[in-house]
Amino acid sequence: MRAQPAGAEARGEVVIETRGLAKRYRGTLAVDGLDLRVPRGSVFGFLGPNGSGKTTTIRMLMGLIEPTAGTARVLDQPMPRSARSVLPRVGALIEGPALYGFLSGRDNLVRYDAADPTADPRTRRARVGAALDRVGLGAAAGKKAKQYSLGMKQRLGLAAALLQPRDLLVLDEPTNGLDPQGMREIRGLVRELAADGTTVFLSSHLLDEIEQVCTHAAVMARGRLITQGPVAELSAGTRSRLAVTTPDPADAVRVLADHGVTALAESGQRVTGELPADPPDLAELNAALVAAGVRVRGFGLERGTLEDAFVALTGEGFDVAG
Repeated sequence: MRAQPAGAEARGEVVIETRGLAKRYRGTLAVDGLDLRVPRGSVFGFLGPNGSGKTTTIRMLMGLIEPTAGTARVLDQPMPRSARSVLPRVGALIEGPALYGFLSGRDNLVRYDAADPTADPRTRRARVGAALDRVGLGAAAGKKAKQYSLGMKQRLGLAAALLQPRDLLVLDEPTNGLDPQGMREIRGLVRELAADGTTVFLSSHLLDEIEQVCTHAAVMARGRLITQGPVAELSAGTRSRLAVTTPDPADAVRVLADHGVTALAESGQRVTGELPADPPDLAELNAALVAAGVRVRGFGLERGTLEDAFVALTGEGFDVAG
């Protein structure tokens, strides 16, 4: 199944667009015929298990490797041919930052900024300080990068991507190595950047990360695009499940099955199942449980999630939490 986002954005309203994009390594097709459209102003989640082709796709979009077939346009320019004019408008953190371990975090950013021909050296120190503060590294700016933890290195790489205002920010697994508090901070920063008008393209294998921060998403598996569109529409495409909390799960399963509920599953005191196409009245179903002596502690419908959508589309599951 391959769905397109709702609406037909004009080219100027699409920040990233690929057609038939493919990459083959020694006979292995890492990316297979990718047709991707990233709307301007979106926080776009690029979702898939590790090894699904996400990073290879990003490297092609950024002009780091040549595609085997197909085309890619970034900020309305063909890539990699227009890399020199496109990349100064893009901030990127791909496969972790490349750092000089013997330099401080601050001096690493000074080096990054000095390598940018569009950067104004007169404002360099101020911009470096602001970027460090924005990712929570102001107090550690003088520490050598080799002494940074993995999470701190990720933050420093993100700071490098934020040294100048960008039209597009490309982040490959930006919360890798971060503790839960750090993950929340990065998600908040992504929301701030999007509110300021930056389109954010965020690659992740964490479903809950995509659901919490992204407006749109695409799902990859084994090098192929499975689906793409607004996150709310992708989740809405899955059926809601009935969930019952009870100290009598076996009795609850029996009653629910008698009323047409299928795919029943028990987990401790929690029973879930799928309602039939012509579902019974929920109040009557709850009353039937009580009448059968089932002690109901909780009863209701749970909306479909991206995890449900992925499993429904591919028959597979993958890492869903940090």
